[in-house]
Amino acid sequence: MIQYTTPENAVSPVQSHQRIFVQGSAATPTTLLHALAARKEELRNVEIVAITTLGDMPLVAEDCRQSFYMNSLFVSQNVREAVNSEHGGYVPIFLSEIGHLFRNGILSIDVAIIQVSEPDAHGFCSLGVSVDIAKPAVEMAEVIIAQVNKRMPRTHGDGHIHISKITHAIHVDEPLHEIDHLEKITENDKQIGNHIASLIEDRSTLQMGIGSIPDAVLGSLHHHRDLGVHTEMFSNGILGLLESGAITNAYKKKHPGKIVSSFAVGSAKLYEEIHDNPLFSFHEAAYVNDTAVIRKNPRVVSINSCLEMDITGQVCADSIGSYHYSGVGGQMDFMRGAALSPGGKPIMALTSTTKKGVSKIAPFLKQGAGVVTTRAHMHYVVTEYGIAYLYGKNLRQRAYELLNIAHPDHRESIEKAIIERFGSFVYPFR
Repeated sequence: MIQYTTPENAVSPVQSHQRIFVQGSAATPTTLLHALAARKEELRNVEIVAITTLGDMPLVAEDCRQSFYMNSLFVSQNVREAVNSEHGGYVPIFLSEIGHLFRNGILSIDVAIIQVSEPDAHGFCSLGVSVDIAKPAVEMAEVIIAQVNKRMPRTHGDGHIHISKITHAIHVDEPLHEIDHLEKITENDKQIGNHIASLIEDRSTLQMGIGSIPDAVLGSLHHHRDLGVHTEMFSNGILGLLESGAITNAYKKKHPGKIVSSFAVGSAKLYEEIHDNPLFSFHEAAYVNDTAVIRKNPRVVSINSCLEMDITGQVCADSIGSYHYSGVGGQMDFMRGAALSPGGKPIMALTSTTKKGVSKIAPFLKQGAGVVTTRAHMHYVVTEYGIAYLYGKNLRQRAYELLNIAHPDHRESIEKAIIERFGSFVYPFR
């Protein structure tokens, strides 16, 4: 039988100079984080490691800067200011390798603060909709502090923890963090979705990220058949595709009949669908994002997005210049896994311009920008203006392929940059 305590008492084991893991996404344990922030006067130099967190992040408030240091493994909006200051940092790392950092003591975890389901009859709680890197964190942490939530879905897969492993626990009955991109899909997103849908064959295995473009793609696939899903994460867009009957997972080689993921974030309706549903199988990211696992499925279609791309195909997805905006995540894991899959298609999708009208396809990446996906890994690039196929093409050919899908207002300046860099010589071969 689990013994519950107060949030204040639950976080009492945390000491100065420790490294604390915080579970993220929909499972961000906000009640415990507020209780930890309340100890700011007595704590110093506590390092916080996490991927995307949602909701309030009181640990990065101005009055907490001497107490907590945010060392982000994937930058989310609520920690962006701190990470780009002297009071935070960013670790560029593949999502598939974060568990390696924990298990090998490169980032040793003293305390894990998590949010889990209520225990079952056998005393096992579920890490719910965020198994990802939480599983290796709880395996390695000396102290585990849990926010047991009546509304956390119990998920199938390997994300379970026995109550005997939990040091302190509180009980809550509150909604999980929600995100809904379906309401934000633009006409450009729909165009991109239609272009990508034309590349997807029946019996393909899908990986999609979060956002309006992935949801627009899913909305364009209702007439496809026997699609499978093996993805690091999914959101609300999958619900309509399930209702249409397009997803059967029948032709996957790994976990046939199952939607495989490491985390999910979306609406309350999505969480209700996931709860105790054996269709969904949640595993840690080290497994889901392993290219050796991904490539065993047929026709893997990896759909990712970026902030900027140069005319040779170099992709910046984690920063705007030197300003850390998001993270490496699983983009490279799945771009490479799809390329190695029989009939696979790695796809990079982006709107042609920013909201301010700046071209996302540029002669050079901004100074300080990090390359997340190299030009050697690029196959398909999609904007609202069409599809560019870069694989096997030289740098000059790639530049013209990308020119053709850039925004018309910027094509003249991009072509001028191409000529300045590569000359005006007409390539004589097919």
